[in-house]
This record gives sequence, structure tokens and C-alpha cells, in this order.
Amino acid sequence: MRMTLRALAALLGYPSEELHANAGEVRAAIRDEVALPRVEMERLELLLRGFETEDLLDLQSAYSELFDRSRSLSLHLFEHVHGDSRERGQAMIDLGQQYMEHGFFLEASELPDFVPVFLEFASCLPPAEAREMLGQPAHVFAALAERLDKRQSPYAAIFHALVSLAGVRPAAEAVAQVEENTPAVDPPTIDEEWEEAPVSFNLAGAHEMGGPTGVVAKIRASNRAVNREAGQ
Repeated sequence: MRMTLRALAALLGYPSEELHANAGEVRAAIRDEVALPRVEMERLELLLRGFETEDLLDLQSAYSELFDRSRSLSLHLFEHVHGDSRERGQAMIDLGQQYMEHGFFLEASELPDFVPVFLEFASCLPPAEAREMLGQPAHVFAALAERLDKRQSPYAAIFHALVSLAGVRPAAEAVAQVEENTPAVDPPTIDEEWEEAPVSFNLAGAHEMGGPTGVVAKIRASNRAVNREAGQ
């Protein structure tokens, strides 16, 4: 599951030249681990082909249109769990503390509930713990998958895959609660809401628009580690 989670984190980050040039390697990492059922791999293929064939600027524009300009598709988990309530700040602190307790430190201005960061953390856990970690926001993943399906976005495949990896069926009531927590109207500019972030963490080598860099290098390093373990 480690490689698959890191690959999904890479795909959900802001599209980079590195990812654009190495989408095939990301595909191979997911296929080789065989953590996803065939139907989820088929869903992901459309997104992967897009990274291989579309212009990078078009990919970046489409990403920003989806995730940077709509709160209903925010990649910050607590946007959907707590909305604008006071519990959001404390939840951010608690999650950041959980990262630190596992030796996972963020080194640039990024929030711990950003989904690619969350997935990288989960990838560092033993499989059973990773699955349990994914299960906690599975209802958010399911809601995002449904919203992206309605927009006919290939990014929906990532969230379908995460629900599959969690191994749980999100309750309809929990998914409905996500709908209630999401603001009905987006603000004129999302950036205005994040001018004063309640908590500041860091992620080494973050893209200016979010998401970890060096994704292919991380996948390669993880693969080497897995191979060494298998050879022991």
C-alpha cells in the first residue's frame, strides 16, 4: 500500500514537469504493488493518460479550476469535516501532533489536512494502521469522488481508489454531513480565506500551489526500500 499511497499523493499534487514526464513510472508503481482492484486501476488510467498526453499548462489550469477555486472540492480535509467552526483549528493541531509523534515533520507553510500530505503520512504507517487512517475521512473521500464524477473529472478516480484502500463503506449519513459542512456559495477568491492560516506547518520542497515535489524520486526510494526488505 505504501507505493500506491505515495503515487496517489503525487497525482493529487499540483501538476509538475517531473510528474508530467514520469507518469508512466507512477503507473508502474501502482500496478506493481497490486493494492488496487482492477476497476480502480481502469479508472486511474484516464487520469494517467492525461498526464502523459496533455500540455502541462493545460493540466495546471484544470487543477487550479477544480481545487483552488471551489470550496466544495477543497483538498483540505477539515474544510469538509468542520467547515468554519472553531473545532477546525484544534483538529489541525491534533493532526499535526499525530504526525510529529510518528516522526513525520512538515517543513514549509502547509497544513497537515492537505490530502497529498495526509496520504504521504499514511504511506509511512504499517498497512493496518494506514488503512485505519484512511478510513477516518473515507466519507470525505466518497463525497469528493461523487462531486468530481458529476464534473466528469478524471481526478475522481483518486478518491474512489482511496475509499477502496480504506476497505470501508462510508455511511450515507456521514457523506450527507459533508454536504452540510460545505458552504453553499464559494467566496470571490479562496485566497482571502487563507491569508491568516490558523496553524502553520512545513513540508520540505512544497509546490507553491500545494503538494510535495520530488514525487518520482520518493517513489523510487520507496521501491528500493521494499526491494531490500524482500531480499532479507
